[in-house]
Order: sequence, then C-alpha cells, then structure tokens
Amino acid sequence: MNDDGQGFSADERAAMKETAAERRAQAKRAKAADKEAADLQDVLDKIAEMPDDDRALAEAVHRIVGEVAPELAARTWYGMPAYTKDGKVVCFFKPAGKFKSRYATLGFEDAAALDDGALWATSLAVLAIGADEEKQIADLIARAAS
Repeated sequence: MNDDGQGFSADERAAMKETAAERRAQAKRAKAADKEAADLQDVLDKIAEMPDDDRALAEAVHRIVGEVAPELAARTWYGMPAYTKDGKVVCFFKPAGKFKSRYATLGFEDAAALDDGALWATSLAVLAIGADEEKQIADLIARAAS
C-alpha cells in the first residue's frame, strides 16, 4: 500500500506490471515452443507418409540437417520438409513422388548462404545418399545455414 493506506504504491504497481510482462513473455515462449514442436511433428509425419525410397532419402537429409545445422527449424513448406532460419526457408527436400519425378530434390532458397560468384546451383537431384553424398550434403547445409 502507499503511504496514506490507499491503493498500491508506485513500486507495487511497477512490480505488478513487470509480473504481467513476464507472464506474457512466458506464454509467448511456450506458444513458440509448441509451434516448433508441432512444425517438427508435421515434418516427421510428411516423411513417414513418403514411399520407401523417398522416405529413406528424406530421413537422411533430416538427420544431416539436425547434425550440422541444429539452429535450423523444421517445418513443412508446400507439403515438403523444409528447414528455416529466422522464419525464412533455407533448404527443402522435394520427394520424387510428390510430382512423379524420376529423382528427389534437395533445394535451397534465397536465405541459403551459398552465393559463389555469379553462378551457383540452387538444387540437386538426389537418387541415393551414401558416404560421399552425405558429406556433400552436410557441407552444403552447413554453408547454407551460416
């Protein structure tokens, strides 16, 4: 109470405002964490729905992204697994079955830091991921996320 016994003091009102702000921030963080978890689950569900060949490739890409660029957030993008930085898509995996293509695609968007002179690739056809391909993908993802 304030000095005259009426209502709250200025310090008490300030403390209540701080408490309210803290609670709003906590709710916002919880909502963001819930959204990240839901987005990740959407990606895992999309991968699980893929035919075996596409699923194996998508699982490998998902694992590689998690290992070399854990700061990228997973979410779906046009129904495909994608990985974002600051809300912008850095890279995505397009399964061959999505558009009845003969190969899956690992693609990179404008947010990817892959610029290399006046010409560089923004997508790669993916038929299989062995040790050599895994290293290439890891290198590209790490560069793209930087």
